[in-house]
This record gives sequence, structure tokens and C-alpha cells, in this order.
Amino acid sequence: MFEYKNKTDEEVVSYVQSEYQEFYFVIVDRYKDKLSRYVGSMTKDEVKTRDIVQETFIKAFINLRGFDKNKKFSSWIYRIAHNEAINTLKKNYREIPFEEDFDIKSEEDIVLDFEKKEISKKLDKCINDMPLIYRESLVLYFIEEKSYEEISDIIRIPMGTVATRINRAKILMKKICQKN
Repeated sequence: MFEYKNKTDEEVVSYVQSEYQEFYFVIVDRYKDKLSRYVGSMTKDEVKTRDIVQETFIKAFINLRGFDKNKKFSSWIYRIAHNEAINTLKKNYREIPFEEDFDIKSEEDIVLDFEKKEISKKLDKCINDMPLIYRESLVLYFIEEKSYEEISDIIRIPMGTVATRINRAKILMKKICQKN
């Protein structure tokens, strides 16, 4: 039996490539929430996000043999998700997302919960008001905790440009949040 819990992504991918495709679930399990968070920050639509992430996993599985084992798997799969999200945004740029929030929680400290939600909404609004080129870099760096090199691989821009975009995004974020 393949003990996958202590294996790196690249080791799991090698195992899946070699003979045991059924262990692809490990990759899906490791990346479904991360990719959903990243893609969701771009699309702002839960249904589209789920579709894009699902399509990402399908394309990654189909093209798994083409993955270069000397590279980081996370950058490779994020790049697929990035491309899928951008293509979807280009196709549907005139659509207005319908937002529903019927999630009602019953907690003892309702005031604290409300404050957390308000802060989160304000941050989301500030991030959403940023141009996509800055938003994607900021989300990848601060939320997804990707290195400049990984972001460079995902977005396909030089590392210097990544640093510039993140720096500009922080300045822009501060201005937007102060204005709101």
C-alpha cells in the first residue's frame, strides 16, 4: 500500500504517473480548497469557481504525463487554474454575479462574529476593487503563501515584475481601504 501522507506532491504525481491513477484523489484533496480560494478571488462567483477548479483537475489529470518532475507541482496546477479562470473571465466578462448569503450561524458571541464578517467584507471589497493584475499577485503571495518564483511560474511574468506588482498592490490596497 502506498503511504501518501508523508510524500511530496511530486512523489505522489510520480506514483500516479507510473501505475496507480486512483491515487489522484490525493492531489485533488490537497489542492481543492487552495485552488477554490485562489480562483474564487478572481471570479467572485461560487458556481464558476467550482466549475473552473473541476476543469483544472480534469486538465491536470489528462496532462499529468507532461508534468516536469524537476519543477514544483503546485506552480504547475496553479498555472492551469489561472489559465482556466482567465479564459472564463474573458468569456463571461459582461455577466453580473448573483450573490447569495443565507449562511446563518447561531453562536454565543454574535457581536464578535459580526465584527469578523465586517472586517472580512471590507478586505474583500478592497481586494475586489483592485485591478486583476495586482489582485492575483496579492492573493497568491499573502493568501496562498506562494513565493515570488512560484508566482512567476503561475502568472508567467518575470520575478522582478512579481515584486513590483506586489509592492504596488500593497500601496493600492492601502489607498483603497482608506477610501472605503
